[in-house]
Formats: sequence, C-alpha cells, structure tokens
Amino acid sequence: MKTTHIEHIGIAVKSIDTSKSYYEEVLGMECYAVEEVPDQKVKTAFFKIGQTKIELLEATSEESTIAKFIEKRGEGIHHIAYAVDNVAECLKEAEAKGIQLIDKTPRKGADGLSIAFLHPKATGGVLTELCQPAEK
Repeated sequence: MKTTHIEHIGIAVKSIDTSKSYYEEVLGMECYAVEEVPDQKVKTAFFKIGQTKIELLEATSEESTIAKFIEKRGEGIHHIAYAVDNVAECLKEAEAKGIQLIDKTPRKGADGLSIAFLHPKATGGVLTELCQPAEK
C-alpha cells in the first residue's frame, strides 16, 4: 500500500458552529466547506492547512457513529485519513495482510472523496481512513 500524505484528521465535535470559531479565530484557518453526509448521519466542516485538512464531524442523529464516539470518549480526534491512489486495491492488500476492515468496498465520503475505514483493533488503536478523489 502506498500512502501519499495525510489527507485529513477527523475531529468529533458536539457542534460545528461552536467549534469552528477556534479554528477560524484562534488558529486563523478558513472553513472552505460545510457538508452533510446523510447516509453517515454526519455534518462536516473542512479547513486546510498546507496539504492536510482538518475535518470537524458533528452527528446529525443519536445513532451516528460520531454521536456514539462522543458519548463514549468525548470530543476529540476521531480518525486519521491517508490519501491513496486506489482505495479498493488498498483494501484488498490490507485484508490480505490480516488487517480487519470496517468497509469491504469504498463508499462516498465528504469533500468529493471515495473512502473506506480500517478497524482500530488492527491499526494500533487508531481508526484509519483510506481515501481518494471520487470518480465522477
């Protein structure tokens, strides 16, 4: 598997509206996109710093994985996403190496990405996302 860079760091927050002021007013970043991903029951906000993005994740339902994460662990870093050339091929390679997958096939994510997750039990406790620009 070849990763090219950290695509983004996902941070679970209770409220994007409340949290984004820290990134804008204190860190001087600009929020360039806010998007809802209904099938994941999440609202996202993106900031860019260099080649890496910060993704704020707000649950839109109590059944959301983000809501469950915040309930169990509180707000904070949820996942690290790595850019790859081909998510589907990377999933096959990871599975062949014994890595437990959350997603067997890529799915649509926020910010125009095709994504898939590797289980944190197989990645040293870090929820790992693989992503690439979605095909149009």
